[in-house]
Amino acid sequence: MSAQPFVTRLADGGVFPHMLGKIVCVGRNYAEHARELDNPVPSAPLLFIKPATSAVPMARDITEQFTRGEVHFETELALLIGKRLSEASAEQAERAVAGLGLALDLTLRDVQAQLKEKGHPWEVAKAFDGACPLSPFVALDEVPDWAALRFTLEIDGERRQTGETRDMLFAIPALLAEMSRHFTLQPGDVVLTGTPAGVGPLPRNAQLSLWGSFGLEASTQTR
Repeated sequence: MSAQPFVTRLADGGVFPHMLGKIVCVGRNYAEHARELDNPVPSAPLLFIKPATSAVPMARDITEQFTRGEVHFETELALLIGKRLSEASAEQAERAVAGLGLALDLTLRDVQAQLKEKGHPWEVAKAFDGACPLSPFVALDEVPDWAALRFTLEIDGERRQTGETRDMLFAIPALLAEMSRHFTLQPGDVVLTGTPAGVGPLPRNAQLSLWGSFGLEASTQTR
């Protein structure tokens, strides 16, 4: 995997002026996804971090990730942070989002299960190099209706995941505010907001097509 720093790109062809620092994620933010993996539905956000070195452009072929074992796909709405957030209110937090994108939270599911069984952290299964393909981001001119966003993933033309933000357990403004209580979010950081039901093993030699209702289409392929 390339050691080159990740460059955050905008859907209009521009480059975001801040480097990616970290990727803050939330687990089980959709109840149906928690249930499909036989996990309890959380009463508070389950937060974890992927390092900047896990990010790769969505357009890059997914190849080297398979050398680590069976890879599962998890499609997520991604938020690009444009302002520093620390101990923020929900209103302050929602105004700090500079762009919307899509991400694949690639997961070594067998490794994750073994780590969870032992009570160990998940990083080896979710934070490895190349574990977070990121699309370009659509810049925001105003705060969107956070409950009205949709996104989908198709693999070889078959719909595999559909996410609607109204189904999130923790709404985006409140989720960002909660994250900022624990981790200061800096301009250039990215937040992944959880995956809906439908996750599964990522097949080899497949075409992945992602769509967001906020004016974004992205694709990648596996080898």
